[in-house]
Amino acid sequence: MTKVSIQRLATGVPGLDELLGGGVPEYSFNLLAGTPGSGKTTMAHQIMFSLANPQRRALFFTVLGEPPLKMLRYQQQFPFFDVSKVNQSIKFVNLAADLLDGDFEQVLERINEEVQAFAPSLVFVDSFRSMVQSAQAMDAGARSLPHFVQQLGTQMTSWLATTFLIGEYLAPETESSPIFTVADGIIWLSQLIYRDALVRKIQVVKMRGQSQSLGVHTFRISDSGLEVFPRAVLKTPTAERIAQASDQRLSLGIAAIDQMMGGGLPIGYSLLVVGPSGSGKTVLATHFLAEGVRIGEPGVIAQFEKSSNQLMNRELNVMIASGDIGVINTRTLDLSLDEILHDLIAMITRMQAKRVVIDSLSGFEMALAAVFREDFRESLYRLVTLLTDMGVTVLMTAEMADNYTELRFSPHGNAFLADAILMQRYVEMKGKLRRALSVVKVRGSAHSDDIHLYDITADGIAIGTSLNQFQGILTGQPVAY
Repeated sequence: MTKVSIQRLATGVPGLDELLGGGVPEYSFNLLAGTPGSGKTTMAHQIMFSLANPQRRALFFTVLGEPPLKMLRYQQQFPFFDVSKVNQSIKFVNLAADLLDGDFEQVLERINEEVQAFAPSLVFVDSFRSMVQSAQAMDAGARSLPHFVQQLGTQMTSWLATTFLIGEYLAPETESSPIFTVADGIIWLSQLIYRDALVRKIQVVKMRGQSQSLGVHTFRISDSGLEVFPRAVLKTPTAERIAQASDQRLSLGIAAIDQMMGGGLPIGYSLLVVGPSGSGKTVLATHFLAEGVRIGEPGVIAQFEKSSNQLMNRELNVMIASGDIGVINTRTLDLSLDEILHDLIAMITRMQAKRVVIDSLSGFEMALAAVFREDFRESLYRLVTLLTDMGVTVLMTAEMADNYTELRFSPHGNAFLADAILMQRYVEMKGKLRRALSVVKVRGSAHSDDIHLYDITADGIAIGTSLNQFQGILTGQPVAY
């Protein structure tokens, strides 16, 4: 027996092919299902216009009460809509009139006639749920519905065409329709409303003959159409990655801090810089990125609070303008972690960046949709782990209230995620507030436990005197200096 090779068709929906395991199997029978308004029809059109051409024609049946022209008026707003393909490579057929008397045999005959006449390679029926609801409203239709579903499913699988049924359903586990059994592939779309945020979800319930990505993923409908953000999967670090992190170090661009950290920051580590407002966290991050640019290592900064023209940091703005530093402005709220990771990884890969700055964790939390903020610890863990597993060294900033009687490094208890921690704080000396810096930890490495004064000058951070000879600094007591 000769093994059959099934061709996979690229859907044209960014990120979807990765979920499906490489694309939609040719000649498969698929169900695009989900809640109202979740984007089923838009996804169907995006797939159809991407695949349809003179050699691969598409037939789109509409069973809605509105004419196809009304539906197409809205679909034409998306850039994937190619009006030149309509009535050439793509034909729209409205079945609303055929459903008026509930004669499903007549509907099936009409579908078969159109398929035989147009000889399509792609067939879409939108919305199949409308047929079910129409049948349930009439006793005769309800009695003939199971037979119709069986016939339609059998005929669609026998056509030399890749077919899609689009329908509105509540949840995959609540449906017992025969169509769920007959379908080769089931793609489920839904909307989750949490407080004032809306998040769109997609799940590949099944896809015969190939390995699909399990779990629930996020997607967004923008002016360009649908874009899917596959859920990033954590991987176990290789022995080579572990050895690289332990053997090589990066300079933060300030020799005195490198010395305090035992020779710099190990490659692939995550560094958490914590401190109160105005303590110079972003200035230190700029030193870190500038040092990379100096030795030919591009960097990326994800700004969750400020745009580049608000940083008031001339050196960083110059590096951004020159293209040495890539910027991801994520001031848009209600993002999913996978959207943020998608943009970060794409820019890191394109620029071959070795250093990444996340400024700041508070802004990162606010950028996430409300439903994801409840799992912020998990989101941050996935973000840091995925980036460091790529061999990227990550510097994160976090603003903390300066409290002399309590030692905390993160408002969410995320200090354990960081491989190294630098703490910036204020101390009172001779009636003035001075800035002080200390190394809290560098995992697997010796480091200084001295506290050093530092100043922010026109050239950046300047490390000064060690305070190990003074007493009372950490309790907030005035100290003569």
